[in-house]
Amino acid sequence: MEHHQNHSQPGLNLATKHHLPKVLTIRPPTVFKSVESDFSQKFQLVKPGESQLPLDQFLATHAHDVRAMIASAATPVNSDLLRHLPSLKCIVTSSAGIDRIDLQECRRRGIAIANAGTVFSAVVADTAVALLIDVLRRVVAADRYVRGGNWPVKGDYPLGSKLGGKRVGIVGLGSVGMEVAKRLEAFGCTISYNSRKEKPSVSFPFYSNVCELATNCDILILCCALNDQTHHMINKEVLLALGKEGVIVNVARGAVIDEKELVRFLVQGDISGAGLDVFENEPEVPRELFALDNVVLSPHRAVFTEESTRDCVDLMFANLEAFFSNKPLLSLVKNQ
Repeated sequence: MEHHQNHSQPGLNLATKHHLPKVLTIRPPTVFKSVESDFSQKFQLVKPGESQLPLDQFLATHAHDVRAMIASAATPVNSDLLRHLPSLKCIVTSSAGIDRIDLQECRRRGIAIANAGTVFSAVVADTAVALLIDVLRRVVAADRYVRGGNWPVKGDYPLGSKLGGKRVGIVGLGSVGMEVAKRLEAFGCTISYNSRKEKPSVSFPFYSNVCELATNCDILILCCALNDQTHHMINKEVLLALGKEGVIVNVARGAVIDEKELVRFLVQGDISGAGLDVFENEPEVPRELFALDNVVLSPHRAVFTEESTRDCVDLMFANLEAFFSNKPLLSLVKNQ
């Protein structure tokens, strides 16, 4: 990756390598593979995946000199792992979401967390809008119709719905939610939102109750973090409030929705459609959804483009450099 060429120090010998700061990588993000050699120029990567030892034994051998770790969205960082790492003071994750990290335990141990910040916000918003347009206009379903040879035989494909003029409720008006709002305003949609607290800088109507938001909207777009407050926030009551004509788009986390209820509503025609990038038990997706033409499915790829991936890797590198230089982290998770 050309972005990293300036990080390299060619000809690092083994002795020098051992003086590099140690960085633990457990189940590193997939994007990491292509840039690992660049990181290795500045950091000694500690990789339990390449050891024959059980994880706890492996960690015991490095416990006192590992001060930083790289985590992916798939790495559970819980108290069990952290007790093996008494010197750990910094976790750099490739994900904007931090629901797999035990924040309370990190706070107790004085561990700072740097996430992906806003590097993914624009591309996630693009995906949310793409899923919404696809659900309303049945782009993928119409594509299947054409490829299946149905057009000459069965005639014109059924009509979809217009996006402009729709009332859109955004759940979670952080950096992703704001990017979604900006895009949908340009389409002529009316925006309202639900968030942990009202944002004084925003002119959109605020609903402190998600049910009320759903009652007053045609479409719900989920952009919030997954935590104890938002787990199964979109339940039977909210789906009923959204109603038969309602559409839901989820680019947050699967468990923000009670998936069993969502499937039931979609199968019975009690809501109009859904665009889903995330699911409750990934990579498992409820099979009932496969047969529905009003549902668009995406394999948790909203954050990934070549550009956003490169930006994320650069941010991770910069966060680690900042940490080991005693400088402020670039994307510190505040109020963790």
